[in-house]
Amino acid sequence: MATYWLIRTSRRLLNPSITSSSSVVSLSHAAALLSSSRTTAKSPGLDNQFIRVSHWFQCYGLTRGLADTSSKGENQNNGNDGNTVNVPSWIDLYLPISIQPYAKLARLDKPIGTWLLAWPCMWSITLAASPGNLPDFKMLTLFGCGALLLRGAGCTINDLLDRDIDTKVERTKLRPVASGLLTPFQGICFLGFQLFLGLGILLQLNNYSRILGASSLLLVFSYPLMKRFTFWPQAYLGLTFNWGALLGWSAIKGGLDPAIVFPLYFSGVCWTLVYDTIYAHQDKEDDLKVGVKSTALRFGDSTKEWISAFGIGCISSLALSGFNAEIGWPYYAFLAAASGQLAWQIWTVNLSCRADCNRKFVSNKWFGAIIFSGILFGRIFP
Repeated sequence: MATYWLIRTSRRLLNPSITSSSSVVSLSHAAALLSSSRTTAKSPGLDNQFIRVSHWFQCYGLTRGLADTSSKGENQNNGNDGNTVNVPSWIDLYLPISIQPYAKLARLDKPIGTWLLAWPCMWSITLAASPGNLPDFKMLTLFGCGALLLRGAGCTINDLLDRDIDTKVERTKLRPVASGLLTPFQGICFLGFQLFLGLGILLQLNNYSRILGASSLLLVFSYPLMKRFTFWPQAYLGLTFNWGALLGWSAIKGGLDPAIVFPLYFSGVCWTLVYDTIYAHQDKEDDLKVGVKSTALRFGDSTKEWISAFGIGCISSLALSGFNAEIGWPYYAFLAAASGQLAWQIWTVNLSCRADCNRKFVSNKWFGAIIFSGILFGRIFP
């Protein structure tokens, strides 16, 4: 009987003719039915099926009418009011309870940070390929895994150093360390595990790249402290997140070509200043309360003018890097498309709306993908 009502409710919920408000009502009705059914279910397997369907209903209803897509690894915000909506992720659904806090600490359910860290690496590796040839897929895979591990390590360091601040910020108060799910000692042990795995990847590179890669740890460990001392932590994040633009090239070539990799690196720093300033506008009220700094607070009402300048710097530096690398014409066509995507972000973002800031921030994975595609086709068709 419960299954019959569940099917009926799901059809009503998925009917495109109903309004979002009626969807929320249907969602509540479905949740009640699921809760009732679970109390009478005899089979653990059947109970798990109800839990999974319930999770699907919650996610559908929230994405249709209640909340926005989460970004760097935080709880979802309900519009502008700053209220936190806890939406179960695949971590809650499929991983053992004992390791869920560690997966959340590494933000494994929020891949946008990994994409933003990986794209400059992919750009550089592909740019280092010989004209007419595909990039080194082994290196692309290694750097992809390295981005996942280093991003997780960076999040762990950030949460350990910011645990007292995180408890005072609506978006971050439920992070594993801040909420008490993990102790600082457990976080440190997990950090050591991630760095150990990262070392295994680093040791597969040439000696020059090993030294260059290890030197980035100074930036990784010190970045979380910058918001306490300067209004420019986003610039420091840019230096950190785009280190792969240098490392990817050296992993292929065994050294650096300043005329190519320095403009590429600078373009990434400017790009980070764009997307992370937009991201920082989500927390500006809380940042003022707890006394931390950001470019969102530094720029204030002039934010769009500032990030427009950084956007111009990003695109110009990408053009210079491609010109010095003697890349083919398809690169510039994709660069024009990427310019449009970045301009769309800057011109249309509502800096007073947390949900819109979050959407624009997440869209930067597509900017990175467009640039990567341009470099790839520019190398294949010189």
